[in-house]
Amino acid sequence: MKNIFKLLVLLPLLTACDDLFEPALENNRNLEAMYKEPGYAQGILANAYIILPYETSPTSDLATDDAVTNEISSNYLRMATGSWTANNNPVSQWQNRFNAIQYTNLFLENVDKVEWAKDERIATMFLDRLKGEAYGLRALHMYYLLRAHGGKTVDGTLMGVPILLKSEGPDADFNHARATYSDCVNQILEDANKAIELLPLDYKKFVDSEIPAKYKNIGVTNASDYRRVCGEEFRGLMTGRIAMAVRAQAALLAASPAFQGESGMTWGQAADYAAEIVEKANGGGGCGLDAEGLEWYTLADKDYGTGGSPAEVIWRGSTDENNTLEAANFPPSLYGNGRVNPTQNLVDAFPMKNGYPISKTQGDYEADKPYDNRDPRLEKYIVYNGGKQGPSDTEIITGAYGTNTDVVNKESGKSTRTGYYLRKLLRKECNPNSQYNTKKKHYTARIRYTEMFLIYAEAANEAWGPQGRNGHLFSAYDVIKAIRTRAGVGADNGDAYLESIKNDKDEMRKLIRNERRLELCFENFRFWDLRRWNVGLTELNETALGVEISKSGSTMNYTPLTVEKRKYESYMIYGPLPFGEVMKWSNLEQNAGWK
Repeated sequence: MKNIFKLLVLLPLLTACDDLFEPALENNRNLEAMYKEPGYAQGILANAYIILPYETSPTSDLATDDAVTNEISSNYLRMATGSWTANNNPVSQWQNRFNAIQYTNLFLENVDKVEWAKDERIATMFLDRLKGEAYGLRALHMYYLLRAHGGKTVDGTLMGVPILLKSEGPDADFNHARATYSDCVNQILEDANKAIELLPLDYKKFVDSEIPAKYKNIGVTNASDYRRVCGEEFRGLMTGRIAMAVRAQAALLAASPAFQGESGMTWGQAADYAAEIVEKANGGGGCGLDAEGLEWYTLADKDYGTGGSPAEVIWRGSTDENNTLEAANFPPSLYGNGRVNPTQNLVDAFPMKNGYPISKTQGDYEADKPYDNRDPRLEKYIVYNGGKQGPSDTEIITGAYGTNTDVVNKESGKSTRTGYYLRKLLRKECNPNSQYNTKKKHYTARIRYTEMFLIYAEAANEAWGPQGRNGHLFSAYDVIKAIRTRAGVGADNGDAYLESIKNDKDEMRKLIRNERRLELCFENFRFWDLRRWNVGLTELNETALGVEISKSGSTMNYTPLTVEKRKYESYMIYGPLPFGEVMKWSNLEQNAGWK
């Protein structure tokens, strides 16, 4: 045994001897290798997919009035309570987005030189598709950069980020100045439009009649040839529909109050971009919301064909079997860590089942029965005291009279801090108990149709009022009515509250923003929405509240609970550029207020 160990120690020394006299061959391949190897070429573009910006769980929500976390070491908790700096920025997109853009640029500079197929017709189609993917991905990564780092500099000018359209080598000048915000928006739109032009709307089983005219003109007459390039096995890659969605997201951001003055985008333009995609939902015509869209995350076991997804989901991630979200967020009695705690603030934002806000007398809200006759989405998305969760429908008691660690503030790092647990995104069939470790598939919705409808509603209301259509199939009012009808709100009274405000642009704005808050809760929108709306500091710093519940006989007593005070400054409407980047590069100007 001693001799064997000695040999193992000596082997690296023996194999390295050649390096003393002649450098060993390296397994590095130059860029030109991609020209004859399409797989290698696609691998370069794949890097822009690998670092997509989408989260699989609530993160930035934890720094808003919608949720807190019981994980005391959370960067989002620190951020919300006064530790957000240019040097400590958990929502920064700078490094990964620019890395992805570098890969797309590198790919676009070489894509024309790659031998995609021996057949010229097939090669042309591959070239178009892959260029389209690269343009779409560059638009997407640029949008996330702009959302996180665009803002006003010390002199009040609205600036974006550097626009990089060429790859950078070791000898490049990395000292780039920021482009104007409007130039960044225009670049996103230009790239998105190129993607829409080059890509199929979706990847699917095409028939001969569906071959685009531009390919028929070069001799592609058999659908099997077109499917070879754009068939359903490519689902999951960038498509024309996804590029339309990214364009609508960027347009909404640019048209919003925090950016509108200098972005070059109007509400009408944003509404038009959104209309182009929402009018394609569920085959087009009418307000085509998916009836199952409220709980798309429960549908992963359904068969939607190769790489398919529910009609609600425009773009999804993988469907790996796991119980990661459940282990993190189930109440401790169900072997979870209760990480994401919805706030009383969010609970109060859900209207009554008849559609009226709880602040309106017509809603018949009863403070001693706060969960009765509420919007059905409340129970679907949040576990409140007495609610049920888990594979056995276990009753969850968060009130002080409870007997386990589900009780509010019972055990640090596991119990809820607000009196509520997360239900949305989770599958009750999972069981994190190590004795069972039951796992289920999960859909990660990168982009949903409901978001697109809400973009249209917000922009259309601002541009043309609640019932204006400007030639489109529906109005802001129509969209909100469809969303609330799907949720089961106002079903028994014709949604009298919505009807009472359908001609009031200001009240409709409040309702649209609230519906967006409810429909997209825990999907990492709220943090950015509050900022693009340019809300006041009071609203930005709204204290996160919870509820403490005691019981006297059969009587429940509900006491408001101050959970977490927020500490943002007025300049934090706009996020910072990374401190290290500003220190390194003299041409990078920081947003006002950040150090």
